[in-house]
Amino acid sequence: MAEYKLKTGKVGEAVVNGYKKIEKGVVEGYNAIEKGVVDGYKKIENNFVERFLERVGEDEQGNDINSEK
Repeated sequence: MAEYKLKTGKVGEAVVNGYKKIEKGVVEGYNAIEKGVVDGYKKIENNFVERFLERVGEDEQGNDINSEK
């Protein structure tokens, strides 16, 4: 089946280009906000882990750190 494209003309091209500029600005703004929120959450999470949690698991030799001998 053949594919078709709408003939937009000069005015249509100007409208499409304007829309693309607005779209790019909105997307970049959203990405900046999202990055700020995620980075802020990671800082809070890392501070919580460092302050209130301790590592539990195996040491370098494969022995359980908290096992009783």
